[in-house]
Amino acid sequence: MRFPRYWRGAAARRLFQACAAVAVWLLAQSAFAFQPFVVRDIRIEGAQRTEAGTVFGYLPVKVGDTLTPDKAVSATRALYATGFFKDVRLEVDRDVLVVVLEERPAVATIDITGTKEFDKDTIRRALRDIGLAESRVFDRSLLERGEQELKRQYLSRGKYAVQVTSTVTPLERNRVGITLAVEEGDTAGIRNIAIVGNKAFPESVLLDQFKLTIPNWLTWYTKTDRYAREKLAGDLETLRSFYLDRGYLEFSLDSTQVSITPDKEAVHIVLGITEGGLFKVSGINLGGQLLGRKDELARLVQLKPGDVFSGRKLAESSRLISERLGALGYAFANVNAVPQIDRDKREVAFDVLIDPGRRVYVRRINISGNARTRDEVIRREMRQFEDAWYDAEKIRLSRERIGRLGYFVDVRIDNSPVPDAPDQIDLNLVVREQPTGAINFGVGISTAEKLILSASINQQNFLGSGQSLGFDVNTSRINRTVNLSFTDPYYTQDGISRSFDLYTRTFNASALNLGDYRWRSSGAGIRFGVPYTEVDRVSFGVVAENNTLTLGSNPPQRFKDYVASFGESSNALLANLGWRRDSRDSAFAPTRGHLNTANLEITLPAADLRYYRTTFVHQTFLPITKDYTLALNADVGVGRPLGGNIYPLFKNFYAGGIGSVRGFSQSSLGPRDPVDNVPLGGQTRLVGNAEFIFPLPGTGNDRSFRSFVFLDVGNVFSAGAIDLSTMRASTGIGLNWASPIGPMKIGFGFPLRRQEGDRLQRMQFQIGSGF
Repeated sequence: MRFPRYWRGAAARRLFQACAAVAVWLLAQSAFAFQPFVVRDIRIEGAQRTEAGTVFGYLPVKVGDTLTPDKAVSATRALYATGFFKDVRLEVDRDVLVVVLEERPAVATIDITGTKEFDKDTIRRALRDIGLAESRVFDRSLLERGEQELKRQYLSRGKYAVQVTSTVTPLERNRVGITLAVEEGDTAGIRNIAIVGNKAFPESVLLDQFKLTIPNWLTWYTKTDRYAREKLAGDLETLRSFYLDRGYLEFSLDSTQVSITPDKEAVHIVLGITEGGLFKVSGINLGGQLLGRKDELARLVQLKPGDVFSGRKLAESSRLISERLGALGYAFANVNAVPQIDRDKREVAFDVLIDPGRRVYVRRINISGNARTRDEVIRREMRQFEDAWYDAEKIRLSRERIGRLGYFVDVRIDNSPVPDAPDQIDLNLVVREQPTGAINFGVGISTAEKLILSASINQQNFLGSGQSLGFDVNTSRINRTVNLSFTDPYYTQDGISRSFDLYTRTFNASALNLGDYRWRSSGAGIRFGVPYTEVDRVSFGVVAENNTLTLGSNPPQRFKDYVASFGESSNALLANLGWRRDSRDSAFAPTRGHLNTANLEITLPAADLRYYRTTFVHQTFLPITKDYTLALNADVGVGRPLGGNIYPLFKNFYAGGIGSVRGFSQSSLGPRDPVDNVPLGGQTRLVGNAEFIFPLPGTGNDRSFRSFVFLDVGNVFSAGAIDLSTMRASTGIGLNWASPIGPMKIGFGFPLRRQEGDRLQRMQFQIGSGF
């Protein structure tokens, strides 16, 4: 028999399916051709793992029901639909319904081999989400779906040669073992990226905007030549933004062709674009509900008539208006710019429609992610309060204050509507904690100092309380230091801080043949800090200090002169005055803002020693782009005697090493003793630093890893002898890392300006905060 031509293909298949359905129905009717009867009992046969109660729960027939052929068909379908059974038969034995079952096998094991791109546990979790896991009923369709999903994930990573082979092995007790063997193959590399249709900008300029590249000398590490669909989609959005920001309002991406070579190892990308014309802005009109603030909102618009259109400025204008309305309590304000395009004049006007929505207040602030830090430490930095009107500016300030604590890598504040309460929202504050301590232990041996032991513990968030505790010990034949400090940043509820310091330092110069003398300094101090704005704080305190200089038989002359003036033991009562302004967006990895500190240490008239010592530090962080930051630092220190006295030698400034001029040994710059060539320090210090900070290649925008290049200049000078021609300079590269034991900075320095006799140290690192 021949079908007409119009019956062939899909039509023929539909006819066959219809016939098969009729045949199944006829078989079912014949299988259940019996006289209806009342079910006196139900017996389950063949169930091994499935409990009888589970079968009864899915079976639509109960004892006492009248079983008809239609009900028998429905019961069979219901048991099949559970997916537990491979075969279901209903039999009748003297008014007893017998349910004969053949169970599907259970999954005993799932083995995954050959995977490097994805973690095996991650794959198992993905399979579990689609229903394929150990101890579950085996379903071939789910296995095939899992294979396809795994291949899709590999394809998204550019591995087009991937092969996934599944093997199902029957085991005893009606179980199966599943093996997924993966041959990943090589990631497809990008051989060529071509753009067709560009006229205003050369192809090289457009490709510079892309993160995907063709192979170069660094792609072995950055892997930017590895094709991935998600990366290409991101680059296409970047290309669109590039044109929109430069006035090409009608830019369009016409086609994207991605071709793969037969060996599936190389990718060619061709993009077809239409640039459109260059448009200028003819006018901006604000409409909608302006709340009587039209002039105020108009000043926030970044685009002006006559400007070349910029999508970035238009989006920034909408953001600023939304934030201003947010500061007034309108958390869900909608700002929509509708263009009116005049193609003949190549001009565009915008009607900016503003819908502030309903004014809302904050019902509750939920905090999460603080496993160690107490809630109260975070809440006391909040400037947005519960049961108060929503204020976007206060929320931004709260986020920055929490970030400046230095306890968190990331701080995020989102809002969520309250069900059935359109005038209320909840704030969800999510933090990601970082180690806030710095722990150092050291053991060393040298011919001069013999055994050297050192240890320090500094915890900026002690027991999650926000309090700071530090303890330092360093002991050897030459130096011995013990220092204990404690700071409570909220000594009062108003934010007044209180700090205590106890210390003793001993230096035995005779052990190093630097002179026959021993110097010891011991002191105790207390200081208070008072905030007077959101970013400013003044501090004041006093320190009582005793300095003892013990001379041997042949000490250096400068120490003889010191003892002649002050005696072997001298006391000083020091007054401290400080000021700090911190507007950085984060203490851990700032990208914008400033940090200014100024401190003055001066002896009171009743002291044996009379001097003052002052320092000033200014830091600026400038965002170049979202990922790149320029950091600048200036450090000035000046110390001078008072009343014609001698400036104490142990109050000198030092420079060199990480934290000042990298590439030179720690505290090695400045004047030296003409006899023993030991660094003396100076009464004036000038240091300048510049760092260009960028993400570590391959880490994305992970703020826990940041690399940088630096330029340092600086030196220390004797009183009244500042000679800028002796300034040392260095450059190099480094890494900032939020390590498990605290923030770590590693630098590799290379001197640019040096003098004979300078002590160099190429690699330096520190654990703890610092520029």
